[in-house]
Amino acid sequence: MSTQQLPTRDAVPEKLTWDLTTIFKNDAAFEVAFKKVKTQLPTLKTLDRPFESADQLVATIKQILATFRQLEIIYVYASMKNDQDTANTTYQGYQAQVDSLAAEVSAAAAFLDPAILAIPIVQLTTWLSESPALAKYSHFIQTITDSRDHILSGQEEALLAAAGDIFSAASQTFSVLDNSDLQFPEVTDENGQTFQLSDGVYSQLLQSANRSVRQAAFEALYKTYGQFKNTFATTLATEIKGHNYLAQVHHYDSARQAALAPKAIPEAVYTTLVDQVNQHLPLLHRYTELRKKQLNLSELHMFDLYTPLLGKPALTYTYEQAQATAKEALSILGPDYAKQVAHIFDDRLIDVCENQGKRSGAYSGGAYDTNPFILLNWQDDLNNLYTLVHETGHSVHSAFTRQTQDYVYGDYPIFVAEIASTTNENLLTEYLLQTQSDPKIQAYLLNYYLDGFKGTVFRQTQFAEFEHAMHAAAAANGQPLTAEFMSQQYADINSRYYGPAVVNDPQIALEWTRIPHFYMNYYVYQYATGFAAATTLANGISTKQPGALDHYLDYLKAGSSAYPIEIMQQAGVDMTSADYLERAFAVFEERLDQLEALLANLN
Repeated sequence: MSTQQLPTRDAVPEKLTWDLTTIFKNDAAFEVAFKKVKTQLPTLKTLDRPFESADQLVATIKQILATFRQLEIIYVYASMKNDQDTANTTYQGYQAQVDSLAAEVSAAAAFLDPAILAIPIVQLTTWLSESPALAKYSHFIQTITDSRDHILSGQEEALLAAAGDIFSAASQTFSVLDNSDLQFPEVTDENGQTFQLSDGVYSQLLQSANRSVRQAAFEALYKTYGQFKNTFATTLATEIKGHNYLAQVHHYDSARQAALAPKAIPEAVYTTLVDQVNQHLPLLHRYTELRKKQLNLSELHMFDLYTPLLGKPALTYTYEQAQATAKEALSILGPDYAKQVAHIFDDRLIDVCENQGKRSGAYSGGAYDTNPFILLNWQDDLNNLYTLVHETGHSVHSAFTRQTQDYVYGDYPIFVAEIASTTNENLLTEYLLQTQSDPKIQAYLLNYYLDGFKGTVFRQTQFAEFEHAMHAAAAANGQPLTAEFMSQQYADINSRYYGPAVVNDPQIALEWTRIPHFYMNYYVYQYATGFAAATTLANGISTKQPGALDHYLDYLKAGSSAYPIEIMQQAGVDMTSADYLERAFAVFEERLDQLEALLANLN
């Protein structure tokens, strides 16, 4: 039987690719726009002088934001062209050029924060009260003045900004190695079909009902990563050192504090999440025990944690079927939301298929002046339906924000981003549970929900613990972040999370080598907080609580017009409290009870 190979990029049907000509008609137009941004660098540098009036401050802010606005467009085009085929040297070059230009622009504009801080507080307050044009930027200015103790001189900030592409080099190296250079072996599924292993294929095979297929995929994947563990240790250690260095020079107590401070996220949000998850680990242990019992295994391995407990029912989705189901499930969010979903699905804003060299995983991306695009690596299963709904949540969030807010507030912080996507996931779960009456499918959906909770709340918090432990180890005593050290630390945390029912396979100690989010500076915890907050929001929408939908849509339109904690409080979720986490764990326990009862009747 022949091996199924991934298609080359030019073999993918056009209708299943995103239409980046809506950004630039062709590469030549991109190059013209690139040069235009580059020519603005001298102008930005001339703006570096003390502010003498509110009008001068407004004009400077406008000029800097206008340049960044144009930069974002060329950045999105270059990065998405590169992501669709990371082996394409032309777009590798575009990505590198834009990364360097972004560092140059950041360096040229780095004077702004120190210059605003140099304005006497009384003078700045007077300008804000007397100038409506400046008052428009009051929250923007507040985010700067709130960081007064952590902003260096203009010259020092410029030097650090100019080194931006150096600080991102480890992440770029990881991306090229992970997405382009690694050569994975061929593996065979339960039907005897041979596949070239990839992240997308791996996620499929790990759900196989055939245990030998799961084990073979698991061992093949980590054998490949294990061959390069020292290289991955070097890239991750370099990234962590960069985070720690930037935190230190900006006078933060830790890299975590530095990562959370710009959006005024209290560190208590992070520590409360970790504490609450650890307190509720017995629920995860109970679930792994149920999995071991239901699968009738003497030993439960890490490669056994993703296969459905009752096997896969007849619940697969082609891409077209997934779109139709997603539209129905999200219709509860109203006509304006549905209109945005139709635009995303019908107007080539999604890059659907996996192809050779394509970036793994999925994301929603774009700039203020572009469409909200989605990258997928489609497989015909329930997981990919959830991925489609998840990324659609991000894209509609982006569209509503950009349609409502001016550019200065036309983006949203990562902290609130995952709430929009996981609210969609929760709404999909409710829809499927209501529309699927077969007890086996009901059990499958409950199993899927619990797996999703495990992967989003428990697993992402596990990642967050590891991430912080590595930053702390490197900062506190200069611990060398070798492959051996990181693997041992990861294995210990993994064992504690999954409990005594799961064999702590030696390969799982290498999982840190393949997690791109470890290069995103305290990003992963927000998946967990977002999922928990989304549980409350989705419940309010599903049960049609008064004002719930309106408050949710207002949140989607708020952008960065206030601090994220404030935006979520206005939406009805206080993320400084443990209450929202406890409610999320209550839902997990309730659905675990339901699954146990269903399985007892079915067995």
